[in-house]
Amino acid sequence: MRIRSSQYFGAKIIILVCLTVVLFFGSFLVGRYPIPPKTVVGIILSKFIHIPQTWDATLETVVLQVRLPRIALGILVGGALSVSGASYQTLFKNPMVSPDILGVSAGAGFGAALAMIHNATWWEIQTSAFIFGLMAVLAAYLIAYVFGKQTITVLILAGIVVSSLFQSLLSIVKTLADTENALPSITFWLMGGLGKGANKDVLFLLPAMFLSLLLIFLYRNQINALAAGEDEATTMGVNVPLVKMIVVGSSTLMTVCAVSICGIIGWVGMVVPHIARMLTGANYSKLVAASFFIGGAFLLVIDNIIRGVEGVELPLGVLTALVGTPVFVLLLSRVKKGWS
Repeated sequence: MRIRSSQYFGAKIIILVCLTVVLFFGSFLVGRYPIPPKTVVGIILSKFIHIPQTWDATLETVVLQVRLPRIALGILVGGALSVSGASYQTLFKNPMVSPDILGVSAGAGFGAALAMIHNATWWEIQTSAFIFGLMAVLAAYLIAYVFGKQTITVLILAGIVVSSLFQSLLSIVKTLADTENALPSITFWLMGGLGKGANKDVLFLLPAMFLSLLLIFLYRNQINALAAGEDEATTMGVNVPLVKMIVVGSSTLMTVCAVSICGIIGWVGMVVPHIARMLTGANYSKLVAASFFIGGAFLLVIDNIIRGVEGVELPLGVLTALVGTPVFVLLLSRVKKGWS
C-alpha cells in the first residue's frame, strides 16, 4: 500500500515538473515579441556551448536580460512563498496562516519605503527591505521567547503585534513621502511585481532557497512529528525548540528574499498549500514538494496574464488576491470536517 502511494505521489510530482517546464518555455511566447521555445533553448545553450547564431542580437538581449530573469523569479518566488506558507501552516496547525504571519512583509514594506523617501537606488531599496523584514521576525521571535517561552500561540500574537507596529511606521513614512515621486513608488512596490527582476536577483534568491529547502529536507521527519503536537513530538525525541527555529528561520529567509525582490505578493502562500494538500495529504515532505511546483506555476500563470495585457502593467499582488480569494472560498466550501 505504501509502495503504491509512493508511486502515485511520484507520478504527481512528475506531472507538476512537466507542467512547470511547459509553462517556463510557454511564457516566452507571451508579450509583444513571441519567442519560440527552440530559439530560447538555442540562446541559453549558446552561453555554454558553441551554437551557430541564427537569431538577432536584440532577441538574445530580450531573452537573457528581460524575460529569463522574470520567468525564473516567477517560479522561484511562487515556490518560496508556497513552501513558507505550507511550513507555517504545518507548524502552527492553522489553515489561515501565511508567510507574513510573523511580520516579515510589514517589516520589509517599511524598510523599502524608508529607503525610497531617501531617494535610494534599487539595490539599496532591496537591501533595506531585506534587513527590516528580518528585524521584524527577530523581534516577534524575541517577544515570544521572553514572554511565552516560544509557544505557538504567543509567537503568533507576537507576529501580529510586530506587524501592526511596522504597518503604523509605514503609514508615517507614506505621510512624509513626496507625493510626486516617492509615494507612487512606495504604493506600487507594496502591490508587488516581477517587472524589475534581474539576473542578479535570481542569483541572490537561489542560494537562500537552496539552504532553506536543504534544512527543511533534513528535518522533514521531525517537522512531521511536530505537526502532531509539541508534547507528542517531545516524547518521540524531537528537539522541539530547534525544529521550530529551523521552520521559522528557513521560511523567513525564503519569504524575506522574495519580498525584498518583488514586493508584497499576497495569497500565494496561503492558498497554494491547500491545493497541494488536496493532492498529497498532510505528509509534510510531500506537501512541500507539491507546494513548490504548484506555487511556481501559479505565480507564473498570473504574471503571464499581466504581461499579456498591452499598455498597462497590472500589480501582481492585486491580481493574485483577485484570483486567490475565490479559489480560497472554493477550497473552504470543500472542507467538511475541519483541517489537518
